[in-house]
Amino acid sequence: MESLYYVMAWACHRKCRHCYEDRFRPYVRGALEDVVAEAERNHSRIIDNFPERFTYRDMDDPQADGSLPEKTGRIILSGGESLIDPARERVTYRVIERLRSRYEAQGGVKIVVQTTGDLVTDAIIDDLLARGVWMISVAGVDDFHVGMEGADRQRRFVDQLTTMFEAHGMRASGLSATTRNWHEEEGPLFSFFGATPDSWIGKLWPRGRAWQNGLSSATLADNFCNRWSGGLNFLRHRYNGSEVSVEPDGSVYPCCVKTKLPIGSLLEDSLIDILDSLTGVPAYEAITMGHPERMGLAYGVTEDKFVASSRTLTPAGKIYQNLCIGCDRFHERVLGPVLEEARARRRARRASREASGDVDRVASVAGASR
Repeated sequence: MESLYYVMAWACHRKCRHCYEDRFRPYVRGALEDVVAEAERNHSRIIDNFPERFTYRDMDDPQADGSLPEKTGRIILSGGESLIDPARERVTYRVIERLRSRYEAQGGVKIVVQTTGDLVTDAIIDDLLARGVWMISVAGVDDFHVGMEGADRQRRFVDQLTTMFEAHGMRASGLSATTRNWHEEEGPLFSFFGATPDSWIGKLWPRGRAWQNGLSSATLADNFCNRWSGGLNFLRHRYNGSEVSVEPDGSVYPCCVKTKLPIGSLLEDSLIDILDSLTGVPAYEAITMGHPERMGLAYGVTEDKFVASSRTLTPAGKIYQNLCIGCDRFHERVLGPVLEEARARRRARRASREASGDVDRVASVAGASR
């Protein structure tokens, strides 16, 4: 697989009004312990169900003989805030160490730590680089983050962190975060981005507090599915362009925007089994092609009906239309049973594999006793 976006824990030190997920917020006392403990409890099982190798074949870069080169993929570790106490020590560092151990002899993996940036210190940079982090990506450079309003403040913030990163031997990424193959650069790197007009999230997704606060300016013309970090190519896990999103409870989604229902859980199944169980399922083939408006064709829902169902009112009562709304409604009305059928197929295949393994073990024991 080329890319995976892993939300390790919900804890954050901010409650940004533009955030796509209202579970990202400050937690205190017992509530903070609950979200950190969830991440701590689940991350080993989640990582164990990641692909055996985190590499992919790049169809955009064939070799002279026509073969496809195998390239190293990336895992983006995020929150919430990945560097907040106590999640940094108990979750983020442990996740990085487990990923390094899992993949160092399997082609490796590029590990990206995403942060708002205002908790970064020299000691934390040392900790991350010592654990083999390939990039520190600062995601809070925009007017929506309190204290970051205005170009002058953002420039000072970027300059301050740039000086700090460069003092540790890091260099700035030469590619934009909206460029799919930015992980092909040599690390260790640092990068900056935010919810700005030139970003792929510039118009904001109709999700979380961004939706509640009426901040999404997306229209029907803004197909978040048909772009990087949308659903585009998510089922083609062997090749370039595939990415999925994973939550702290193991839920898997075909995009960072997140569909209304998860497509599976890494506490139950391997990621590859989940994706392969949806191969050929019409609704998810439409998503992986970047055309969610065609999700319903095999279920009696025309494109016109789907587009009509993408129309709604914002919490403030304004007319709003975007394909993500139609996707949400189609999941609610149709896709629950479809996903349960895929889950049942995975359980049946797992039971078959286990039974086959039992038979092989019995035969091996019988052969040894002869």
